[in-house]
Amino acid sequence: MNLYEVELQALPPLSLYIHIPWCVKKCPYCDFNSHAAAGRLPEQDYIDALLRDLDRELGAVQDRPLVSIFFGGGTPSLFSPGAIQQLLAAIHQRIEWQQDIEITLEANPGTVDEQHFSGFRQAGINRLSLGVQSFNNLSLQHLGRIHNGEDAERALHGARAAGFDAINLDLMYGLPGQCADDALADLRQALTLAPGHLSWYELTLEPNTAFYKQPPVLPQEGAMEAIEGSGRELLQQAGYGRYEVSAYAQSHRASKHNCNYWQFGDYLGLGAGAHSKISQLGDNRIYRQWKTRMPTDYINSTDGGTAGNRELTARSLPIEFMMNALRLSEGVPRTLYTARTGTDIALIEPILEQLQCKGLLLDDGERICTTATGSRFLDSVLQAFMTD
Repeated sequence: MNLYEVELQALPPLSLYIHIPWCVKKCPYCDFNSHAAAGRLPEQDYIDALLRDLDRELGAVQDRPLVSIFFGGGTPSLFSPGAIQQLLAAIHQRIEWQQDIEITLEANPGTVDEQHFSGFRQAGINRLSLGVQSFNNLSLQHLGRIHNGEDAERALHGARAAGFDAINLDLMYGLPGQCADDALADLRQALTLAPGHLSWYELTLEPNTAFYKQPPVLPQEGAMEAIEGSGRELLQQAGYGRYEVSAYAQSHRASKHNCNYWQFGDYLGLGAGAHSKISQLGDNRIYRQWKTRMPTDYINSTDGGTAGNRELTARSLPIEFMMNALRLSEGVPRTLYTARTGTDIALIEPILEQLQCKGLLLDDGERICTTATGSRFLDSVLQAFMTD
C-alpha cells in the first residue's frame, strides 16, 4: 500500500442525516443552520426538495442499507407527523434499511405533546432526542428557550406514554450565572427521569452567535472543574457509561447514528446546510460535501442544492479520522484506521509513538485511545495529526 494513496478495500456503514432548518426562534448560543419560522412552514415544498436531493445522491449509497436516520435542526418536531411519515416512506422506497435501523428525531419540549409523540411514533420514529438544556427556569430564560422545566418533564413523560423507549436528553452546564450546585441539580433531576441516553456538555460561545457578540458571565474555571468532576461521578453511579466526550448511556443505549460518525462511517446529508461524508470504492475517493444554507435557496434549487465539496487526501485523513475516533472513550481498533481511510497506518506510527511517550495516548497493538490526560487535552492530541 502506497503511504500517500487512498486504497479502499470496503465501504463503511451508511447513515442518513436530514436537516429541518426552522425553529420557533433563534437561541443566542446556537450556531447551527437554523432560521426562525415566519408563518406556516413549507412542508411539502421542502419534502419535494429533499427527495430531489436524495434522488441525485443515490449513487453514493452503493447498495448499502441505512444503519440510522437522524432528523436534526432547527426543530424537526415543528414538522407534522404526517410530513415525517411521507418522507420516511419515500426514503424507504429508494434505499434499503437495516432491520434494526435507528431513526431519531430531535424535539423541543416547547413544541410537542403526547399526541405529537404518538404521531411521530406511528410515522416510524423510534428514538427521540429532547433539547431540555436545563430544568431551571432562570437558566432557560438566559438561554432563550421557549419551554420551562415542567414542559421538559412533561415532554419526557409524554414520549414514554406514546411508546418511546429510546430517549436522549440534551443537557448543558456552565450556563450564564450558574453555580456548581445548580448545574448538578439539573443533572440529578435528569437522572431521576432515567432516560436511556444523556448528552451532557458545556456551553461554549461559538462565533456568529448572539452570545459570542455579547458574552454573558459564565462560571469560572474552578467551578467548571467541580461541575465536571462531580457530574461524571453522579453519572457513573447512576449506571451511565461515558462512551464519548459528552455522551453517556445506559448499557446498550449508545446512539448508533453518532457512533457511526465517530467511527468514521459514511453519512449522506440532505437539507439546507446539511453535510455529507462519502466513500467511493471504485474511485478510491473519500469526500465531504455540503448543501446551500438558506431554506428558500434549497427549495428552489434544481441541482440538489449542493454548495461545495472537498476530497480528503491521504495526508489529510489522519486528522479527519482521529478528530472523530479519539472522542470515543474506548477509542477504536487499529485495523479500523486502514479500513475506513484506505491508507496505511504506518503513515502515522511516529505520531502514535510520540503521543504515547507523552502519556497522551494508549496503543496496545490492538486499540488506540486517549489516556485520561489525553482526553482532557484532546485538542493538543489532535493537533499532532495535522500532517497536511
